[in-house]
Amino acid sequence: MDKLKNLDDLKNLRLLLKEETFRPDMHRVKVCTGTACLASGSHKVVEEFEMAKGKGYELDIIKTGCQGLCQKGPVMKVEPEGYFYQKVKGNDVSDIISGTVSVGQPVRKLLYRGSIVEEPYELMDDLPFYKKQVRIALRNNGRIDPNNIYHFIAVGGYRALEKVLSSMIPEEVLEVVKKANLRGRGGAGFPAGLKWEHAKKAPGKIKLVIANGDEGDPGAFMDRSIMEGDPHSLIEGMLICAYTLNAEYGFIYVRHEYPLAVKNLKIAIKQAEELGLLGNNILGRGMNFSLDIREGAGAFVCGESTALVASIEGDRGFPRPRPPRLSEPGGGVWGYPSNLNNIETYVCVPPIIENGADWFLSIGTKNSPGTKVFALTGKVKNTGLVEVPMGITLREIIFDIGGGIIGDKEFKAVQTGGPSGGCIPASLLDLQVDFDTLNQAGSMMGSGGMVVMDEDTCMVDVAKYFLSFCQSESCGKCPPCRAGTYRMLQILEDITSGKGRPGDIERLLEMSKNINEGSLCGLGQGAPNPILSTIRYFREEYEEHIYDKYCRAKVCKGLGVFRIEQSECFLCGLCEKACPYDAVKVTRDSYFIDQDYCTKCKACYIACPINAVKIEKQGEKTVVRSK
Repeated sequence: MDKLKNLDDLKNLRLLLKEETFRPDMHRVKVCTGTACLASGSHKVVEEFEMAKGKGYELDIIKTGCQGLCQKGPVMKVEPEGYFYQKVKGNDVSDIISGTVSVGQPVRKLLYRGSIVEEPYELMDDLPFYKKQVRIALRNNGRIDPNNIYHFIAVGGYRALEKVLSSMIPEEVLEVVKKANLRGRGGAGFPAGLKWEHAKKAPGKIKLVIANGDEGDPGAFMDRSIMEGDPHSLIEGMLICAYTLNAEYGFIYVRHEYPLAVKNLKIAIKQAEELGLLGNNILGRGMNFSLDIREGAGAFVCGESTALVASIEGDRGFPRPRPPRLSEPGGGVWGYPSNLNNIETYVCVPPIIENGADWFLSIGTKNSPGTKVFALTGKVKNTGLVEVPMGITLREIIFDIGGGIIGDKEFKAVQTGGPSGGCIPASLLDLQVDFDTLNQAGSMMGSGGMVVMDEDTCMVDVAKYFLSFCQSESCGKCPPCRAGTYRMLQILEDITSGKGRPGDIERLLEMSKNINEGSLCGLGQGAPNPILSTIRYFREEYEEHIYDKYCRAKVCKGLGVFRIEQSECFLCGLCEKACPYDAVKVTRDSYFIDQDYCTKCKACYIACPINAVKIEKQGEKTVVRSK
């Protein structure tokens, strides 16, 4: 790579690449090679295409980052036709070559169908999954090879950096970011412009720019997908921040469990250095900025800013009291004032600089402008990565984009905001998604995890699961979090095993308040949220567990009365074989459960192939919904 010496060199390179990189007469296959599709075998698809290219087919193979529809991976797009293929295997490549590359026709068996009876969708833009999405942070995911800086420049990369270096002073950049009201996409929603301003005003010549790519929420992979699929957008956002603050050093903090993200970031940083976009005297404008990667050991608490700083410095990831804040002397890395934003926040900066604050404010809601990336997971048909405008409803995300609930079962709740978020019930499906509305509903935006639950989900068990995660990830520094979450978890374990006592709900509410008020960092302060929200919206399930010793979702062991419905049983004997306590008895023409021996372990219920084993409340004889 020849180093770019000035802004004109970058402009000329972009013009050259725009003409040559994505030629309209060339067939391009854009194969997703994000973590999810790689796990499904997309590397084999790429190998088959490379073999076909070696046999003389004129073909451009682009290994992209996550294209979003992870449930249907490996996925790919063929241009210029725009055909979108899903669940592609290596042996499908010959059909794509003969059908699409050779004669421009779609391979119908690989097209997406919403259901068996629906006509397939040929074009990616026509899929319901993509129709309501607005891509800002994910603008390049699925379009370019993340390991090719020339692809990034060809689609407009580093144009925002070019703009700020050529025509804007740092104060003007800061005003644009402030006016756009870009709120932190890491979850707290604090305006990035105010954070930058605070760091800019801090005394001292040395300042640092830090990107938080720790992302430890269960089911969340937004930042990972950006780092894997579009690392140069992150670098460009951090460069613009560094220019604004007059900072010369930066760190990207990434959890060790993201090996592909680390690999692609290292390649991107090396390429940017070789091209003169990182280092000294960038593009001849006198700006110096160096960037390094720090890998975290995987502690959830290191997503908290002060714990993250301690980890970068080589210490154990313990949070500390504030002030001083990170942006103040003594508060940042090695005591230097530091600006910390998450990955998605930085990636939103370049398009804001290019298009202006008013453009960004025109998307989303008044107090939450722009878009938000969500990792849509759980009991939804189309899981994957989605980017939607703020203000869209939960119903639109789950049913229009996500395709509804697997097996067409009833929607029960959606958990937003990761383990510190809350569970929102079906009655609030038309709730608009933005920072303030979710907070009022007892949940939070968080980094963007969204876990969908159906009718077979026990909400008490869900609260126990998320509290268990927070309790195991607690660093143990402050007693309210260390001891409080442990005691709350004990109460929930008792409730879900049939040992709940009157007053447990009130004890959980009181302890939640004390832990929230007394914990040092966001982990402890947010740990009670799943409990508070499930008690708020699903209190009757807690009461059933405690007073009726019954779990309506049939999830919790040790609850309910087990009975074999004689009119449904066809005497296969599997329940008797499965029972470890000899509680299933047999007569000449029937099976029954001896309640004196039954431990409610659910072995018979799970083993029964026709749902003849029923779980009922004490004294009930009615047949309840089968599993």
